[in-house]
This record gives sequence, C-alpha cells and structure tokens, in this order.
Amino acid sequence: MSSTPPAPTDPCPCGTARPYGACCGPYLAGEPAPTAEATMRSRYTAYAVGDVGHLVRTWHPRTRPTDLRIPTLEWVGLRVLGTEAGGPDDASGTVEFEARHLVLGGTEVLHEVSDFVRRGGRWVYVDARA
Repeated sequence: MSSTPPAPTDPCPCGTARPYGACCGPYLAGEPAPTAEATMRSRYTAYAVGDVGHLVRTWHPRTRPTDLRIPTLEWVGLRVLGTEAGGPDDASGTVEFEARHLVLGGTEVLHEVSDFVRRGGRWVYVDARA
C-alpha cells in the first residue's frame, strides 16, 4: 500500500488504463463520481493508495465502521465483472468485481458484489455480498 497518490500521468490503480489524473484522481480529490462503478473503482484506488478520507466520504454512514482502518495489503489488480443500474440517473446500483492483492507466494482474490446508493447527490457504498 502506498501512502501517496500516483502522479496525474501515472496509470490509475483501478485498471482502466487511463491516467490517474483523468480517472480516479479527481474523485479522491473530492469530485463526485458519476456512477456506482466509478465510485467502486475510486474506492479500490483509495485502498491501494491508503486514502481513508475517500473511503469515509464514499461509505454510507449507516454501515461505515466507526474506526475505519485500511489493511496493509498491496492491491495489484481490479476486474469489474458486471454492473446493474448505478448510472448517472439511477438512485441505486450494484457492482460485481474481483480485486487481487499480494500474499506470500502469490495473489489472493477478493470477489464481491457491492451495493451503492445515491445520497446527497453522491454515490456511496452500502454493503457487500460475497
């Protein structure tokens, strides 16, 4: 896990092949993401770079842990498997993804189906199903 965000021209950790400054960078800086998928990607990036503030801003207060800590993991890849709703005009959405992180001797995959809602004009993470 890095303690600083990538440079604006570096590849975005979320795997879109776009530069960080044109992908998740603006969202981590506080700009609202337009879709549930963009929010999920920005949250992956926040985990990868250690941005707790972004995770707090994008986590519904009803389900957000009171003492949010980012595990010390090296995230190495994200693959979005599907989305349901979650577009610019929707009130809720679901994103299914796999996120890979390093473990001794290889990688481990986190598979999740995440639920998002729009709250105060911003997409926020509510909860997940494995």
